[in-house]
Amino acid sequence: MLGENHSLLCDFPQHKDTINQLNATDNEFAEQAKRYHALDEEIRQLEELGSPTTDEHLHALKHDRAALKDVLYQKLK
Repeated sequence: MLGENHSLLCDFPQHKDTINQLNATDNEFAEQAKRYHALDEEIRQLEELGSPTTDEHLHALKHDRAALKDVLYQKLK
């Protein structure tokens, strides 16, 4: 769905406490989470505003977001 929010708290509400704890205590996790949220915001803006971009660029952004989400999820487990 276009413009859907994929923030960590939306996608992993069961890990809310762990996400908050890691953001406060793990600098690497916090930086990766910040990058993830920036990617998610950029993708949503491109989708919602119809900003000019290529399909390849949007696909690359989504791929990067998914790869980073996998890394973050491994830390949540």
